[in-house]
Amino acid sequence: MNPNPFKPTAGKRPPILIGRESVIEDFEEGLDNGAGAPGRLMLITGNRGCGKTVLLRELQRLASERGWAVVSDSASLGLCDRLADALRSNKPVVTSMEFGPSFGRMSVEAARAKGETLRGLVNERLKKLGPGKGILFAIDEAQSASIEELAALAVLYQQVLGDQDATGLPDSDQRGLALAFAGLPSMVDDLLEEPSVTFLRRAQQRTLGAISLPKVRDSYIQTVKDAGLYVDAETADLAARKSMGHPYMVQLVGYYMWRSAVRRGSQVIERRDVENGHADAVSEFYEAVDAPLYYGLRSPQRLFIEAMAVDEDKPTRTADIIERCDRTQSWASKYRASLIRERVIEAAGYGLVRFTVPMLGEYIRDRVLWHE
Repeated sequence: MNPNPFKPTAGKRPPILIGRESVIEDFEEGLDNGAGAPGRLMLITGNRGCGKTVLLRELQRLASERGWAVVSDSASLGLCDRLADALRSNKPVVTSMEFGPSFGRMSVEAARAKGETLRGLVNERLKKLGPGKGILFAIDEAQSASIEELAALAVLYQQVLGDQDATGLPDSDQRGLALAFAGLPSMVDDLLEEPSVTFLRRAQQRTLGAISLPKVRDSYIQTVKDAGLYVDAETADLAARKSMGHPYMVQLVGYYMWRSAVRRGSQVIERRDVENGHADAVSEFYEAVDAPLYYGLRSPQRLFIEAMAVDEDKPTRTADIIERCDRTQSWASKYRASLIRERVIEAAGYGLVRFTVPMLGEYIRDRVLWHE
């Protein structure tokens, strides 16, 4: 039996990384162009399920292939200590992928001390690497980092650049440090406003969105062919449209349409497989993306978007939300702003809003309002 080539598991690298070529090229050029190259400081943002973790892991793979040392972690309290431990152990360390917010704060003095400790460990590790090589710190869930620890990394990055400049070596031979952060847009926005982490404003910022449907269609055709089945262009185009270009849905639709064909005992993926697969994909997307987002919001925010969901696929008037929720204009303005900031909704014209997260309105209608 041909194994299913699609990988709709969080963080699992899909067979083809589509729509992210420019980010990858920028990062590769940053590593190849020597000390101080822009691609060595990268900030990747995007909503849930858009492929941030997958892309971050691809950057780690590319750095490792070039002989760089790679240390990856999630940005919770104690980040700097864990990075230091990884450097002391002289091997890459990937910590648990169970993320949470940071609890507690460090003093500025403690942050600087951690930065100095890391500086010594980084420079010791760099001595063991070849000319032009370096260390990549890949930090996921950047919105969960404490400001103090990011400030420590800011100090570290700048100091290592200075330390390498002091060697007198050409930029191409200097050993370096690269930082790649990934996180949710709204939380990262907060970080960029902090004076102590202004270095992040100089990072190459890349916001991940939907993938173009022609690229999705072509990737379906190629991936299915490489794995031993067949799908024609028309059917692949239907699958691409069903996926909406959302990276996670691309993998879900691909996985379930493949499974449908194989369970029929067929080597050809047909339209019915796409339709059946899409139904399964929607159910899984609800549980993996929409439900955690919905239940992670505050009660007033949930009330706001429940009022929006009534309008199905068209934008919602703020005036209608006020009426449906029986709330004031100031209440609506407050939670409209908070939901826009968190990239759950967006303005859709004067006095109008719409969802930015795929199928969130459908989820609320199918799984929330239906039960009330």
